[in-house]
This record gives sequence, structure tokens and C-alpha cells, in this order.
Amino acid sequence: MPPEPQMPPPKLTESTESTHRVEARPRWTERLRAVGPVLGLVLLCIVGTALNSDFATVDNAMNVLTRTAFIGIIAVGMCFVIISGGIDLSVGSMAALIAGSVIMFINWAAPATGSPVLAVVMGAVLAVVLGAVFGLAHGLLITKGRIEPFIVTLGTLGIFRAYLTYFADGGALTLDNNLSDLYAPVYYASLAGIPIPVWVFVIVAIIGGVILNRTAYGRYVQAIGSNEQVARYAAVDVDQVKILTYVLLGVCVGIATLLYVPRLGSASPTTGILWELEAIAAVIVGGTALKGGAGSITGTVIGAILLSVISNILNLTSVISVYLNAAVQGFVIISVAFLQRGRR
Repeated sequence: MPPEPQMPPPKLTESTESTHRVEARPRWTERLRAVGPVLGLVLLCIVGTALNSDFATVDNAMNVLTRTAFIGIIAVGMCFVIISGGIDLSVGSMAALIAGSVIMFINWAAPATGSPVLAVVMGAVLAVVLGAVFGLAHGLLITKGRIEPFIVTLGTLGIFRAYLTYFADGGALTLDNNLSDLYAPVYYASLAGIPIPVWVFVIVAIIGGVILNRTAYGRYVQAIGSNEQVARYAAVDVDQVKILTYVLLGVCVGIATLLYVPRLGSASPTTGILWELEAIAAVIVGGTALKGGAGSITGTVIGAILLSVISNILNLTSVISVYLNAAVQGFVIISVAFLQRGRR
């Protein structure tokens, strides 16, 4: 029998050839996005030093890092939520309610147990537990209740702050003076010359980076953010992963709050205002895709520090009023989102 005729190879169309050429080129835009936050931070430090010589001092650097710790810790948890394709608008109100609850508990537990130290330790544990419970509630409402994350967290934003206002009777909840002095080292103490909140921030960031990049859970979070339906086809328990993601964010809020309480020793209806804006801004500025699927803890940390440096420069100089700090952060979010158009 004669051999079967061989079919000629398909010809590449002009569009196909163009696609191959584009894919062959180095992804310089992705590389620019990766190093962009670092370059921005370096540039800001240079500008800050030029505008005020006090900016480059060690004391000022420690002050910036200490103030970054609260938002940075929350931003680590927010990074997981945004990568998974979600959002949480309630973290500031959640922190306020946790702070008020911890203060009330410590004030009650100290005389009840007869041990102020035990009361403070139990209060710190309570902060983390409450954060996890609130995060669990968010996760269940979003996954089992089939409600959009934006709606759920917008609702709890008002609920959390309203309950704090109710508990404080419209005023402030204040930690007793003796207990405040006992709790103060959690914020004001240093280890090897570095404030305790900074150490906690570093530890949380390292753990977050390991979870995101070195565990199956971290890969599932990124897969869900990239394409939730495909993740379901791949036998990923999407609901469980989402619930754990919001629980993780809640735990981060609880850790940040237990560090924040000794700073002022009180909680009021204004506590934590705009923290959600700062946390989301840190994640987005750090290079995490707003639509989900891609991001990094390292970028989030750099983004949080970058925003704190902007605030610090505004405080040290008179170039722009300090009252416009939130406006600057808002412009940063919009600008970065504009640059991320179409990115997934």
C-alpha cells in the first residue's frame, strides 16, 4: 500500500507570530512592578533626607517602623484576602471593638483574679481569639451565606464601631493606670535596640511569607484568586480556604490591636479609623493584583513602610499639610489601580 500523504505543517498567521514574539520578549513590565515599590521607597527616603536632615536619624527610622507595625501586621492578613479575590473594609472597626473589649476585660479580670499580670496575658489572648472569631464570621457569611465580601464587611464595619460606641457610652474606654503601666512595655520596650512591635511585625511577615509561598494553602489562595471555578474543578475546597483566609486576617488584626492598646491605654469611637484604607493601600502599593491571583508579603511590607514614610515626611516638612495624609493615600491607591488595569 502506498504511504499516506503527510499533512503540511499549519502556517502561522500574522497574529499568532505576533503572539509568539510578545511571549518571547522579557516581561519587563512585570519586573518593573516587582521592583517599583523598592525604587519608590528609596526615592522617598532620598527626598525626605533632602527636605529634613532629621529624617535620616536612627530614632526617626525606629519611630517610622514602630508606627508601621500596626498597619503592616494587618496588611499581611489583608494580602491573603486580596490575593484570594476578596476584600475586608471592617478591619479598623474590628480593631476598635477588640481594643475596647480587651480593656474592659483586663479592668475586670485584674481584681477578679488577683493577678494583674495574668489579666494582661489573658487580655492579649482574648484579642487574638476575638479577631479569629470575627474573621470566621466573615468567612462563613461570604462562603455559606453567598454574600459578596464588600457587602459583608461594609455591614460589619458599622456593627463593630457601633458596639464599641455603645460599650463606651459615646466616650472612651480607659485602662486603669496600674494596669496601663504593666502593659506599657508591650509597645514601649525594646529588644536589641529594636522596639517590640517591630519584632512582632517581622515575625508575622516571615510566617505570612512562608505560608503563602511554601504551603499548599498558600498555593490554593493564589489559585482561587486567579480562577475560582478552575480551582473548584481541581478539587480545591474553595469555601474552607476562603474561611481560613478571613480567620487569618482576623488573627492579624487581633495581634495588631494587642500591640496598639498600651500605646494610648484607651479605645474610643475614633480608634482605628481609616486603618482599612491604609492596609489595602499597603497591599496594593506592594504590587498585589487588585483583582486577585498574584501578590507577595515582601511587597506588602515595603508598601506599608512606604506609606508610613510618606506620612513621616509630611509630619517633618511643610510641603503638604499633614491633614492631607489620607488624601495622599487615596491618590496612591487610585494611581496604582490605574496602572494595574487588565492585570490578573
